[in-house]
Amino acid sequence: MHADPRRWRALGVIAIAQLMVVLDASIVNIALPSAQADLNISDANRQWMVTAYTLAFGGFLLLGGRIADYSGRKRCFVIGLVGFAVASAIGGAANGQEMLFAARALQGLFGALLAPAALSLLTVTFTDVRERAKAFGVYGAIAGGGAAIGLIVGGVLTEYLDWRWCLFVNIPIAILAAVAARRVLSESKADGSTSYDIPGAVLSTLGLVSLVFGFTQAETHGWGSPKSWGYLVAAGFLLVGFVVWELRSDNPLLPMRVLTERNRGGAYLTSLLLGVGMFGMFLFMTYYFQLILGYSALKTGFAFLPFSIGIIVSAAAASQLLPRFGPRATMLTGFVLAILGMLGLAQLTPTSSYGAHVLPVLTAMAIGMGLIFVPLSNTALTGVKNHDAGVASALVNTTQQIGGSLGTALLNTIAASATTAYIVSHGVSAQARAEGTVHGFTTAFYWSAAFLAVAAVAVAVLVNTKAETAHDGAPAHFG
Repeated sequence: MHADPRRWRALGVIAIAQLMVVLDASIVNIALPSAQADLNISDANRQWMVTAYTLAFGGFLLLGGRIADYSGRKRCFVIGLVGFAVASAIGGAANGQEMLFAARALQGLFGALLAPAALSLLTVTFTDVRERAKAFGVYGAIAGGGAAIGLIVGGVLTEYLDWRWCLFVNIPIAILAAVAARRVLSESKADGSTSYDIPGAVLSTLGLVSLVFGFTQAETHGWGSPKSWGYLVAAGFLLVGFVVWELRSDNPLLPMRVLTERNRGGAYLTSLLLGVGMFGMFLFMTYYFQLILGYSALKTGFAFLPFSIGIIVSAAAASQLLPRFGPRATMLTGFVLAILGMLGLAQLTPTSSYGAHVLPVLTAMAIGMGLIFVPLSNTALTGVKNHDAGVASALVNTTQQIGGSLGTALLNTIAASATTAYIVSHGVSAQARAEGTVHGFTTAFYWSAAFLAVAAVAVAVLVNTKAETAHDGAPAHFG
């Protein structure tokens, strides 16, 4: 098979689109206080500016992957870009919280169509094993660094323009990428049966939404409230029902064969735990910079710049290390650095210095993340047949987004409880409140480190693809 002469231009288009999707999950974090004040959003409801996006995105990724497989990956890629631009325009023009939250959910829906199509196109466009490793290096750098870059861009736009530009900025990017995609991407579809599993889509989506909503309610009402455990119990029934249905369905939304292969299953479990452990870090560090250190929105964004650079550099290195050392050794090295970095953040105090304490810790964590993301994306697609490429790709994003949603809700509840307990014990002076707030953050960081440690164990136990085949997408060789 001859290589597509337009493949590197195609990589550029896919990279731009993927960056936009990843950015949008974090770019609004710094703009949130401004949007809240402008639209009179309550403290209880402000989280939906982030959660509406991640819930829709994570909840519909599996269906989006199947639609891309069956309807055409290039077609869905372009439709996703155009829809994302429209949703961004609606959100930027929002005159109330309901309109804003609905637009964010719509962004998530189109992102759920766009993201798996992008990764599938990457897989089928690069057929040479070493070129594919380089392409995944670019993708890994974007997937890893995009969240931090979003914080920087959000700070710049909020500081010098308006919070609405955190949404408007997507419009020209999406339109330009859609025009370029029509010219340089080649269409591909899955062969064989192309029936949609609508019951599976409903069960999985409702189950995931209920699960995240249950954790969110626990923050407000406590774990013992029926509003908390009721949603969690419902989520358990829905997700068990989803698995039972998938095992019996002739055309399952999530074929169990995608999960039951040892290396892929390990990669998806690792991705889920990584999302749980990492996503909350950006939220807590944003508040630490602004509330404790007194940084502006712009300065907060740039405080994350070393994290972005570290991930980009280490992801490029990981694409070279992966063929030589294999995914397990590369990822475990990354997890050691990430866990040490998270434990370093757990030592923060209200008087910690950015240069002496925060910067080295963020840098170590970023290098670790880059070493994880590249082999993780490769391993998740090991041995996947063309018919399942879309759903396998979607699972990479689904596990990270759902893990991130669960982790943010869970860790935020843990942090808030720890802060409250500290203030009750130490009083309500300004110093006690600051110390209590940081105590909540550091407690959450310890939990984050624990989740990362469990993810490392999953890699050590389940991932055993050999180095020479780890990067080619061919059936794995075990040993």
